[in-house]
Amino acid sequence: MMSEHTRGEEPTTGPAGDDAATPELVIISGMSGAGRSTAAKCLEDLGWFVVDNLPPALIPTMVDLGARSQGNVARIAVVVDVRGRGFFDSLRESLTDLEAKGVTRRIVFLEASENALVQRFESVRRPHPLQGEGRIVDGIAAERDLLRELRGDADLVIDTSNLNVHELRAKMDAQFAGGDEPELRATVMSFGYKYGLPVDADHVVDCRFLPNPHWVPELRPFTGTSEEVAGYVFNQPGAKEFLDRYAELLQLIAAGYRREGKRYVTIAVGCTGGKHRSVAMSERLARRLSAEGVETVIVHRDMGRE
Repeated sequence: MMSEHTRGEEPTTGPAGDDAATPELVIISGMSGAGRSTAAKCLEDLGWFVVDNLPPALIPTMVDLGARSQGNVARIAVVVDVRGRGFFDSLRESLTDLEAKGVTRRIVFLEASENALVQRFESVRRPHPLQGEGRIVDGIAAERDLLRELRGDADLVIDTSNLNVHELRAKMDAQFAGGDEPELRATVMSFGYKYGLPVDADHVVDCRFLPNPHWVPELRPFTGTSEEVAGYVFNQPGAKEFLDRYAELLQLIAAGYRREGKRYVTIAVGCTGGKHRSVAMSERLARRLSAEGVETVIVHRDMGRE
């Protein structure tokens, strides 16, 4: 989302006072079974130096060693999970230390629904690392509680509940492949409220205040990507004004994200079934963001489910 040195405008020097640039750092965390290993493997394939299950207290040391590598280790990804119980509490201290040094770091958090996680653990016949003598769901609940604060600090949350391995890799590639980092990267996602809220949304807006094309017989077979449905939606009172004002609000929010070093944002636009109103609004909103220089990906989560 942001420029490469958002948190520290100038590259920092190594601990020995040399002029080596500090490596870019990504911390991968999230729920066990949500795809941390796949995300890490994807970054490794993209040329990142990946360290799995590194104690959080050693992350600043890892960054310092990378800075001394004369450019051989320019990008580091560290996988942090609750298997390192005794070390996990030190993560906050390490993140504070990195920020004080002006290190550009991003947190990627892998999320999934309880049902999806239970099915994955049962399919491989393995216990959850925190379930102890209890059930898998007990371990999942304990892990969510431990990771709640870290999830709130994440720059990018990816919900893998309905993703296969290839789709997760595609999402990681979309965020980290390529050369120059965009200032801001947005995902605009349409969804249907009757299928539940997207768990990885940073912002949720509701289009159910607009008349539903579902009740117009000649429009019902179409989706919000069609000119017929989009024309109907944006001819309704308040539709264009809503788009204009929300786009203006996002400009204000984007400026704050840049100041805070947040690179990714997911905007979820909902209607009843995720087929007509939310799709049409998402298409127009994504087009508006792209015109303003925000690299934008559009996802229609529930279109086609009816």
